[in-house]
Amino acid sequence: MTKTEYPESQYINREISWLQFNARVLQEATDVSVPLIDRLRFLGIFSNNLDEFFKVRYATVKRIVEAGKGGKNELGGIKAKQLLEIITQIVITQQAESLRVLDAIDAALKKENIFIINETHLKDTQKDFVKAYYFQHISSALVTIILNDLVVLPNLKDSAAYLAVKMQMKDGSKQFALIEIPKSVDRFIELPKEGDKNYIIMVDDLLRYCLSDIFNIFDYETISAHMIKITRDGELDFDSDLSKSFMEKISDSVKHRELGEPVRFVYDKTIDEDTLEYLMKKMGIDNTDSIIPGGRYHNKRDYMSFPSLGRQDLLYAKITPLRVKGLSLETSIFDAISKKDYLVHTPYHTFSYIVKFLREAALDPKVKTIKITIYRLAQISHVASSLINAAINGKTVTVSIELRARFDEEANIRYAEQMKKEGVHLIFGVPGLKVHSKMCVIEREEGKKLKRYGFISTGNFNESTAKIYTDYTLFTTNQSVLKEVNKIFNFFHTNYRVYAYKHLIVSPHYTQKTVFKLIDEQIRKSKSGGKGYIRLKMNSLSSYVMIDKLYEASNAGVRIDMIVRGICCLIPGVEGLSENIKVISVIDKFLEHSRLYIFGEDTDVKMYISSADWMTRNIENRVEVSCPIYSDDIKQEIIENFNICWKDNIKSRLINTDKENEYRLNAKAKVRSQIALYDYYVDKLKD
Repeated sequence: MTKTEYPESQYINREISWLQFNARVLQEATDVSVPLIDRLRFLGIFSNNLDEFFKVRYATVKRIVEAGKGGKNELGGIKAKQLLEIITQIVITQQAESLRVLDAIDAALKKENIFIINETHLKDTQKDFVKAYYFQHISSALVTIILNDLVVLPNLKDSAAYLAVKMQMKDGSKQFALIEIPKSVDRFIELPKEGDKNYIIMVDDLLRYCLSDIFNIFDYETISAHMIKITRDGELDFDSDLSKSFMEKISDSVKHRELGEPVRFVYDKTIDEDTLEYLMKKMGIDNTDSIIPGGRYHNKRDYMSFPSLGRQDLLYAKITPLRVKGLSLETSIFDAISKKDYLVHTPYHTFSYIVKFLREAALDPKVKTIKITIYRLAQISHVASSLINAAINGKTVTVSIELRARFDEEANIRYAEQMKKEGVHLIFGVPGLKVHSKMCVIEREEGKKLKRYGFISTGNFNESTAKIYTDYTLFTTNQSVLKEVNKIFNFFHTNYRVYAYKHLIVSPHYTQKTVFKLIDEQIRKSKSGGKGYIRLKMNSLSSYVMIDKLYEASNAGVRIDMIVRGICCLIPGVEGLSENIKVISVIDKFLEHSRLYIFGEDTDVKMYISSADWMTRNIENRVEVSCPIYSDDIKQEIIENFNICWKDNIKSRLINTDKENEYRLNAKAKVRSQIALYDYYVDKLKD
């Protein structure tokens, strides 16, 4: 990867930093130590990330340009129009790199007797299979658009892939058409195996082979097909119809997203020039838009679901999620956590504890109320079914469900409708704020009193992502903490009131102020001759206000170690600015998702797990919760976790330095933190 050039500033531009992060994902696809099929899947993640980047961040900068604003202050010292040009050039370079990576993986797959072939390589027996497959599984689902000068081109679907077809007619004229690649069939079609050889054809190439069947009514001399894709602005646009419910407005906005303004047009660079010009004119795309030349195939995100072919040797070994010592799925979780706090660290630990807690609450006659926040649910959610079960059993169930969770709106609406039918009381967030906090509190009748039980997490209550996202969930009966969780639910009802908190750090009212106080404690310690120390782990750091405070701490002599997976606008190691700050990023098999703040060391440690990254939106525009860790045992466990991650010298990278995205190599014993953490928890069970 080449180093990105950007104007001098004390911050890295957010969009450029995000592209640097996605380059780290692409590195995983390049890394020959990564199992081969997983390398393909990382390539899919890289492509999927890029799609979302254009829908959201590129679209935002483009709107700034179209509004006639420079945006320089908000964009890290770069004018918006200049930034669009920089982004486009970086993406063109990354796309070219991704094609080289794909070629290298393809060559390696062939050595493993896995052949991804196109329509020109089909054997006679395979041709018969392909024809039969087309007529049986694809032809009825195919959408084909015949283009001519009189027909207005319908809006092409966001991020759908199309084959742009050109027919050179025998009378000398040209006929153009578009074939939408159907999503209802697998992108990768396994052909009959021959001995130990696996053959795969992509549905795109299957359609190319069947062009004569698709266009058999046309009298053409030659026919060709090249792939194109358009990405649209992913921002939701709400109407002001007061007669519509919030759920209806979100649902309508999701539908209208398909008609958003184009922000990127990707095409096969071998496409005929006249075909490209015709399509761009037809779609109203000009050179002010982001036009990206690509390879023969787009929507490489589909590689995320590349078939395993039974080749477990070409995939990362699956881990068996572990139990937490002292917690059992066979006995009452309430009994266990009434005695002490427990920490669940997924995916190393099983997510089943969260489901078990909710199911137990749904069945327990003593449980009277359940309150929970939901941001992203799994497609098949045992969490949702447990809450519905609780409502059916007469519990008062309150669910704050965020209908604006980007790109998960439809799934959340579907579950919201199901829960509403079964009597669950729904809260659709707070006006002007997204509810991103991850928390649950139940009230249980014990004697003549109500006792609270609950959990607070860094991640979504989602069975699917819990298998691949690293997150902390704290189970507790700390009545002071859970009383404050209950206050947040009260805020959802009466959001004109601002509540006070002694334990939790809550956005949007207190995060910046409280974190500044915690940083100031370390500054005072350092200035008075002690050792100020801050350890942070998060997904993104882009708030300039928070960065400036960290620069202030660094200049006061406070040591700051940071693990930031994604965006990081802070520049570490600059004399007189950030010389005491070190930043690494870990990209590996699991997605590092837990947020963790540690202030001080030894016996004087204040520690929080959090739903909040240090981005302006998390601090000012969302309801976020950072939860203190009071148990000494759990504090020690989390510190040991951080230290393992910090020692990673296999999958960690240096970011925002002259050695941008270089692996953090050293002569110390090799530590791959995600493997080491699993081993750490295996050892804890032996104690």
